[in-house]
Amino acid sequence: MTTSPVRTVPFGSWPSPISASAVSSASPRLDGARFVGDEVWWGESVPAEGGRTTVRRRTGAGLVEDLIAAPWNARSRVHEYGGGSWTATDQGLLLFVEKTDQRVWLVEPGTAPRALTPQGGDVRFGGLTWEHGRLLAVREAHRDARTPVRDIVEIPVDGSAAQDAAGIVSLAGGSDFVAQPALSPDGTHLAWIAWNHPHMPWDRAELRVGRIEDGGVVAAMTVAGGDSSPLQPVWTDADTLLYADDPTGRWNLWRARLGGEVSELVAPADADTGGALWGLGSRWYGALPDGRILAARTNGSDALVLVQPDGAVRPVPIDAVSGITVEEVRGTRALVSGAGAAGAGLWQLDLDRPDATTSVAGAGLPWGAEWMPRARPVTTAGPHGPVHAFDYPPTNPAVTGPAGERPPYIVFVHGGPTDHVGGAASGKIAYFTSRGIGVLDVNYGGSTGYGRAYRERLLGQWGVVDVDDVVAAARGLAEAGVADPRRLAIAGGSAGGWTVLCALTRSDVFGAGISRYGVADLRMLAADTHDFEARYLDGMVGPLPEAEELYIERSPLSHLERLRTPLLIEQGLEDLVVPPSQSEAVRDALAHNGVPHAYLVFEGEGHGFRRAETIVRTLEAELAFLGRIFAFDTPGVPPLELD
Repeated sequence: MTTSPVRTVPFGSWPSPISASAVSSASPRLDGARFVGDEVWWGESVPAEGGRTTVRRRTGAGLVEDLIAAPWNARSRVHEYGGGSWTATDQGLLLFVEKTDQRVWLVEPGTAPRALTPQGGDVRFGGLTWEHGRLLAVREAHRDARTPVRDIVEIPVDGSAAQDAAGIVSLAGGSDFVAQPALSPDGTHLAWIAWNHPHMPWDRAELRVGRIEDGGVVAAMTVAGGDSSPLQPVWTDADTLLYADDPTGRWNLWRARLGGEVSELVAPADADTGGALWGLGSRWYGALPDGRILAARTNGSDALVLVQPDGAVRPVPIDAVSGITVEEVRGTRALVSGAGAAGAGLWQLDLDRPDATTSVAGAGLPWGAEWMPRARPVTTAGPHGPVHAFDYPPTNPAVTGPAGERPPYIVFVHGGPTDHVGGAASGKIAYFTSRGIGVLDVNYGGSTGYGRAYRERLLGQWGVVDVDDVVAAARGLAEAGVADPRRLAIAGGSAGGWTVLCALTRSDVFGAGISRYGVADLRMLAADTHDFEARYLDGMVGPLPEAEELYIERSPLSHLERLRTPLLIEQGLEDLVVPPSQSEAVRDALAHNGVPHAYLVFEGEGHGFRRAETIVRTLEAELAFLGRIFAFDTPGVPPLELD
């Protein structure tokens, strides 16, 4: 057998089997998973159906079927980011939040959904959890546009509250935000996470526990937090709680006992079991009945470990190194989601049988593994300390670039800004690297996954540290001879889009930019944003009105005369987090400055793109845009007209 010789093709123009439509279909968003009898149920987005989230099950015969058909869409809008939009009972009842009305609905497989909560009043539910025969949820009631009231409630599943909200029992409130309710096995105590403005849950929060009497919580007390950020309480018996907390600077596991005065640190590590609580369904660990704990640990990339009762730790092999979530533990079985070399997936594990791991959903790509770039962790010295990133070099088994030529690179800037990227190549990354365009995915200061000190580097410095860090990372790659310094682009969405715009107005490192629904004006963001992030900028920049001059000085819209770099802008018309008006102002400035640009808008899209046609259009437009600016051909994609 002979093999075809490797051809030499200019970077950016390499032939690739990875189409934008293939990336769209190969990139499902998974949203929770549960054991239901002998079956596994999980939530999954369907890009071809407008990005709606369905709940699927895999039967004992291996068949996969949807439990809710289109147009039903399991998606919560609590905090606007939602999470915990569905759960299930052991008897096979599906409970979910419908996106359009935010009511909770019940489905018995094979029957039509029936409502469990009343219509109207702009009341939203999320963080659904079924515990010990009771349905708990976070309720968000919008009494006016900016100050919703939140509490933890119990919703009857017999339909008695479908017409009258009085049937919904309020268990705990008393703070601006509540999350992650956990009911003790004997039903006598409730644990939950609470926090108040101006803090975000990763800044300061509390783990509270109270006794349930007469349908509500009494004698509530703070078990942990105040100066730290506890997460995910889990009862291991009627008197003992596990939780994650970071008073040591890392989210580690802790154990508390009712009536006890001191919590016990469990298997401390220089890694995080925990993360930013953007979504109400996030879970980083699960407890086994025999005292073992299955946990995700993050230090740059993710790892899955099993903590023994004596504190000993052993690794658990799994094809995931990013975004690992322990969805559920049942006996020795576990459901774990994450992303690895074969993309995002959901796996079923038996912790006593390492050879019994099976793939439930995702984790399969329509192209071969040889097309996926291997992540190379890199650390660059920046003006504020080390900057962590993952380098994905151009990867194509059939071609190589011209001798002596360095490839163009895109610097990816994640959103949040309190968020994290792990070392797992996505279909989107491979779309570029397979064509000869490198990707540098940066965890700038402020990112999670490296401890509290790294996360707090951004406090008061948003628009400074993030910009300095991505510039340092890009320069470092060019100075190391990896990337072409004349063909560096920067791309990001939301808070990442803010960093893109700031970098283009404050540095000359990048020759092109891509902003997806990016923040351009801090005062406008503070005025327009929703309640969950209403005081986020207090910590990231400063409180208003005292820091108004700083808001003006930091905002890219205050320095539009410096915006001279070609830019592609992508914006959803239904975005409530960053309204289209901000992107329109940037577009107008580019036109006024005579800078080549394109402005793409998408109906039906909010803050984050979900529709298949949008994903395809944006990927192809981004490739065509880079080809236009950096002067390489982009065969197979429509040309992009620039204004």
